[in-house]
Amino acid sequence: MNTRGCSGMSYDMNFVEEARPGDERVIDHGLQLLVESKATLFLIGTVMDYEIKDLESGFTFTNPNEKGRCGCGESFHV
Repeated sequence: MNTRGCSGMSYDMNFVEEARPGDERVIDHGLQLLVESKATLFLIGTVMDYEIKDLESGFTFTNPNEKGRCGCGESFHV
């Protein structure tokens, strides 16, 4: 989780070679996702999906902890 945009927090996904100490491991459908320890509390209950639309496609996050999003859509706050 990085700070970015108007509200401060954003979802950030990167490929990594190995887990760091404290990373949370989530395995679903044979895929492994590593979550930074400092982001874990903000992501409890979050559902990640992949959507394909007519003009765009990408990962979506439905986070019950979000209290709002910035106007540009790049960040959220809890």
